[in-house]
Amino acid sequence: MILSVSAVVLFGILLFILLRNGALRAGGAIAAALFGFFLASTGIAPAIHGALDGITTVLAAIGG
Repeated sequence: MILSVSAVVLFGILLFILLRNGALRAGGAIAAALFGFFLASTGIAPAIHGALDGITTVLAAIGG
């Protein structure tokens, strides 16, 4: 649960920065958010979540 909240905050900040710098328009941000929302309801969501868990575990091992 903590990882998913952290990922949401991280990607939210990234989208905000891209919108603020003009690298991403509002329509693209909405499309990205909708893509993530619909992707979360597909069968591949557990595989993506597992991959993110693995990546964070490796990063934590490297950093600590």
